[in-house]
Amino acid sequence: MQTNNKSLAAKGAEAADTAEVLFEQIQIKQDLQIGLITLNREKSLNALSTTMCQMMSDKLTEWEEVDNLVAVVIRGAGERALCAGGDIRQLYQARQQWDKEGIAPPEAIDFFASEYHLDTQMHEYHKPIIIWGSGIVMGGGMGILSSSSHRIVTETTRAAMPEVNIGLFPDATGSWFLQRFPAKTGLFMGLTGADANANDALLCNLADFKMSSQDFDAMLQSLCDADWSEALGQPTLNSLSSKLHQIATSTLNQFSIESTKDIEFAPSNIAKFMQPIQRLMNCGGLDKIDAILQSDLAIEQFYPEFASSAWFQAAVGNYRYGCPVTKAITYEMYQRAHNLSLTEIMALETNVALHCVNYPDFSEGVRALLIDKDRKPQWSRSLAQCLDVEGQAYIQQHFQALS
Repeated sequence: MQTNNKSLAAKGAEAADTAEVLFEQIQIKQDLQIGLITLNREKSLNALSTTMCQMMSDKLTEWEEVDNLVAVVIRGAGERALCAGGDIRQLYQARQQWDKEGIAPPEAIDFFASEYHLDTQMHEYHKPIIIWGSGIVMGGGMGILSSSSHRIVTETTRAAMPEVNIGLFPDATGSWFLQRFPAKTGLFMGLTGADANANDALLCNLADFKMSSQDFDAMLQSLCDADWSEALGQPTLNSLSSKLHQIATSTLNQFSIESTKDIEFAPSNIAKFMQPIQRLMNCGGLDKIDAILQSDLAIEQFYPEFASSAWFQAAVGNYRYGCPVTKAITYEMYQRAHNLSLTEIMALETNVALHCVNYPDFSEGVRALLIDKDRKPQWSRSLAQCLDVEGQAYIQQHFQALS
């Protein structure tokens, strides 16, 4: 018997105070099932905690062994966000209470290990993972979006990696997927924390389908109604996985056509500015890029249309606010990650992220943006101080193996 999906939403709302993540197994025809995961911290925009990552990982492991469960769907509670990132406040509090120099707080080690394990597990999952990337998708939310096999965005999607504003860098597989943006636009997005809309996400291979933000229930119903029988009886795990993914793709593609008929999506800013952004990212080293982004006159001279773009100006504002140390780390990480595997990138990101938590800019960035909210961070170094001989040695310390 098929479950009514509106009743699922109602049950999720009733259980909002009982768990950070909700899990449901929806019975569909032919005695098959679809797994539904709801990130259930609506007030914090579904920010990821260590517990949430571990719960999701454990459930995905369990569901991969359930023979009649054909796909997994992930969404965020409420309409505002899939996930606004990791629970940075928890990391900040752990760092404030930790007094051992050169050693990351255990809470930070546990968080990054759990988050990155989940991302890697999702990348390698044999069954389709369909994620509803509507509303705000940032930081760790981008990690789970990019790690899913079937990624849906809507007219409300606002996707970004704004970690430079809090003394971090684009992690949670950011070093992997930003490499795959066209024409070095990923480097620009990482340095500036610029927003990506639905059409940006499709262009940059962050998403596979776009739909109306009001159509989650209908999308889920389309998956419940799909004929998954073709996948039954496949002789190998690979052939089963391939067939399940094909059915999910075909179903979502057809539904997307119907869902978007009467919805107007904003045009892609990345498509509009791709060529000048590529020229900007290729104008020299980080010092040359910085010289342009820090000067309104230089921006006007470089490409006049930048000055009249609200999207680009917001990106410039983020860049100027951001931490010089983690701008330098972001730039270095982009160069290093070019030929690395996902496994190698995850190991590198783990190491650098824990170093960042140990150094002062992370605490100062979180304080200024989220704790005191004065938006007046006192960063430890200027960019020029990051790029001289002493500063470069300091940046390279973030890439050294932790003891």
